[in-house]
Amino acid sequence: MPGSVWLYTFGCKANQYDTERMRQELESRGARIVADAADAGTAVLNTCTVTSAADAAARRMIRKLNRRHPELQLVVAGCSSALRAEEYRTMPGVAGVVEGHDAVAVAAVVAPESALSATHEEPIGGVLLRSNRRGARGWLKIQDGCDRKCSFCATRLARGESRSRPVGEVVAEAALQSQVHGELVLTGIHIGHYGHDLEPRVSLASLCASILDAVPGVRLRLGSIEATEIDDDLVNLLAMSGGSLAPHLHVPMQSGSDSVLRRMRRWHTRDDYRSHLLEIVERVSPLGLGADVIAGFPGETDEDHALTRELIEELPFSYLHVFPWSPRDGTMAAELPNRVPPSVAAQRARKLREIGIAKGRTYAASRIGGIARVAVETGASGLTGDYLRVQLAGAGDSAVAGTLIDVRLSGSASGVLHTGSTGRAALPVLVAATPG
Repeated sequence: MPGSVWLYTFGCKANQYDTERMRQELESRGARIVADAADAGTAVLNTCTVTSAADAAARRMIRKLNRRHPELQLVVAGCSSALRAEEYRTMPGVAGVVEGHDAVAVAAVVAPESALSATHEEPIGGVLLRSNRRGARGWLKIQDGCDRKCSFCATRLARGESRSRPVGEVVAEAALQSQVHGELVLTGIHIGHYGHDLEPRVSLASLCASILDAVPGVRLRLGSIEATEIDDDLVNLLAMSGGSLAPHLHVPMQSGSDSVLRRMRRWHTRDDYRSHLLEIVERVSPLGLGADVIAGFPGETDEDHALTRELIEELPFSYLHVFPWSPRDGTMAAELPNRVPPSVAAQRARKLREIGIAKGRTYAASRIGGIARVAVETGASGLTGDYLRVQLAGAGDSAVAGTLIDVRLSGSASGVLHTGSTGRAALPVLVAATPG
């Protein structure tokens, strides 16, 4: 159908935000967004390149769509397209490739006949995202790119150097999205470096404080952030904001072995990571705590793996994302010797996931009986500030998607299943009712 577009997103919250910007830009040019590829004339795939499996998933999707809907025009964008543009251009069915995430560029490929109006002071659709059409919680991207040089990471190659959005622009977008979403997730590629490139320099904590001052009633949640970049001001906000800054941190660990961390070109040691988290845990309670871990990095020995297991067991994680290492073209890690056999890496990853699942159940059980504020995602489920999935009971029609409600947690932690190669574990599920 002419003018109808189907959007599909791979990967992280930053990618999901970018897809929503593409959606808003396309709608501003007259496109109709549809929920099924069968109803579309064009499909836009926003790709990810965090692992080789992510690249492969995009290629499989393209082949499947071309096979099932040969008339469909495919436009490929995102991180994988930034690094593998020519590969995608040669695939059957691909009508266009955007090397990155620029919503205006995507819209220009999808609808080249539409032109920017001379009366607009900014690109059609505006630079501010008004809502996250695909979820009850809003995504608020505060920066893009990364200045670190971890040896395993291809995302920084695709996204470029760290670039922060001005405080005023972020606050204005937060105000817009808060009209629809009770919770906003601050996302980016390296949010711990937010504001380092601005003049004058701004901290992530001061940005959060500015949003909370300007948009009372909204709940902010930090996306993935490095443990060593969480300063005292940010910890104070987590501890003293009354839940307005959600008590939840996702802090990439990657390994618990100093020798592996050095080969990964991480800038911290095992003890740096451990001591930072223990200090935060002392000051913030309750606290949902998650981490990314890579199993089977080149040169990782049984002793290295044991150190990682020991550190995970010591720290009060409530969930883990565990990935077996896979080589990424253009990264330093792809050239490292002593690769771990894939079967060994997969076995190590499975063991770490099992520990994460058990810790998640333990944490969820510790919260039973308490009161929590839940961001309602559907009439039957929602997410607590400390990142527990809850099934809502007795909330009735008052549980409107996008709103925040107070609930009492009950039941037992259940439904914790890892989802195979993605490395992501389903969150513990509790039952919650509105307190009387």
